[in-house]
This record gives sequence, structure tokens and C-alpha cells, in this order.
Amino acid sequence: MLRVVAFGGGHGLSASLHALKRLRKELDLTLTAVVTVGDDGGSSGRLRRERGGLPPGDLRQALAALADPDDATAQLAAGLWQHRFAGVDSLAGHTVGNLLLIGLMELSGDPVVALDRAGELLKAVGRVLPCSRVPLNIEAIVRGDDPAHPDAVTTVRGQHNIAVTPGEVLDVRLDPPQPPACAEALAAVREADWLVFGPGSWYTSVIPHLLVPDLAAAIVASPARRLVTLNLAVERETACLSLPDHLRALARYLPGLRVDVVLADSKAVGDPAGVHVAAESLGARVVLAPVAVADGTPRHDPAALADALHEVFGTA
Repeated sequence: MLRVVAFGGGHGLSASLHALKRLRKELDLTLTAVVTVGDDGGSSGRLRRERGGLPPGDLRQALAALADPDDATAQLAAGLWQHRFAGVDSLAGHTVGNLLLIGLMELSGDPVVALDRAGELLKAVGRVLPCSRVPLNIEAIVRGDDPAHPDAVTTVRGQHNIAVTPGEVLDVRLDPPQPPACAEALAAVREADWLVFGPGSWYTSVIPHLLVPDLAAAIVASPARRLVTLNLAVERETACLSLPDHLRALARYLPGLRVDVVLADSKAVGDPAGVHVAAESLGARVVLAPVAVADGTPRHDPAALADALHEVFGTA
């Protein structure tokens, strides 16, 4: 059995999970997704403000990604969970899965119990856990958030606002600054064979896991191997970061982090020299593979990413 824990949120984590679940039979892979809970935009933000509790959106996407691909009912349910209501009424903008998750959390009184029950409904081939049982607020120190004052340094609050800032993110932090880690996530990290980080929004989906003290300590102490999957394109929040800078950011926020493999798309990397140097500083080797979809858009192809991950896991 190969026990894999994948960290992230949103579309990046979903891409990773779609690839990893393709390996579950051949590698006897047990999969756990640990999801950031700082989303405050869109449907998740509305539900968080109006109902309280964890924002459901990133958790919903992870659950839908893990729905059993071989079960027609599970795939139908996943499609329903991802359905977003159109229009201008009070339901407009919400997804069915977000509403169902909020309902399950209120019924159970425990987000982990609610996520496990949701996994049963979707016949998920892995487990989805929050990085913390309390909702997190992400704050960033940004230079030039207001284009009219490009040298001004201000505090930008909220995942959504950080994701769309036109300025340079200088630092990120959590509020509360020392949130409790989800105990089940800590147990999964301790028992893992591989810890997988990325792809995804670096400052708002990947790094927040490293800012939860007990989770960060568990990641450093885990005997598991560690893999980082780099993004295919620059995102607005990390427009000032090169791909090597993405790796340096991980070391900055978790100085004790050691990495075994950095996986990147050869076309996205261009000249790989800088990535090799940054990876070596973390103790990692670089694996270059064609993991993007063929149409040229910056999206990971699940089958190609699965092939690359299979090669990494198989040669470790």
C-alpha cells in the first residue's frame, strides 16, 4: 500500500487528485486530501459570512475530484455537486455541493464527520480533510495594491483580495496566527509514504498549510518523501515570483522543509537551470515531464500527470 497525502485547494488540488486517483489500483494507493480553509470569495464567502463554519468550496472540489470514476452514480452525483445556480436570486452563484456540505456540517456538528459522510455519498476513492477545523483568514503585506500608489505597502485581507491584487505580495500570514491543526490530518501526515504539494495558488492554497504550526511540524517530522508539483503559468498573486522563487517561498515559510522531487512541465520551465538550483537547495531532484493538456492552455492533463507521478513513485 502506498499512502499519499496531497495538500492544496481549488483547481490545483483538484488536478492533482484527478491524476493521483488514476494510480490507486495499480499502486494500491490510499489517498488523503488536506484542504486549506481560507476561502472567502463567491459562494463560499457568502455561506461563511451568513452561516459560519468552514468555507465549503475547496472541500467540495476535492470531494468531486475523488468521486469514483468507475461508478456511474458517483459521477452523476459529482456533476450535481459541481452544478452552480444561475440567475439573480438568492441561490444564484451557489453550488449544490456547497449547500449540501453546509447542511452536513450543521447536522453532524463536526466538519470531518460531514466530509466523511459526503465522501460516502460520492463513493470517494480517498478521504478529504480540512487543514484546521476552524475557518482561516489569510492576510498579505502587499506593495502597490493600489496602482495609483505603486510604492505604498499595505495589508490586504482575504483570500479573494490577495488572489486578485495587482501588487507584489511581500508576506502572508494567518488570522488566527496559530490555528489548531485537524487531528486526522496530522495522523495522515505521520502515516504517509508521500506528501504532495501543488499545483495551485501558492500564497493562498499551498503555503497556508505551512502556517498552521502543528501541521508544519508534522510535515517536517514525517518520514514520508515529499513532492512539489510546479504550476504551468504565472498567477496574479505570484506574478512577481519565478518558478525557482516558488520553491524558495516554501523554504522561507517552512525552513525545515526537505523535498525529494520537484515535478515540472518542460515547456513551462523553459531554461531549467534556476529550478535545478532552487530544488537542490531543498534536497530535491527535478523531474521534467509533459504534463500540460495538448491544447496549450495552462491546465494539467490528468493522464499525463498520472504517468509522471507513476514514474516518480515507481523509481523512489
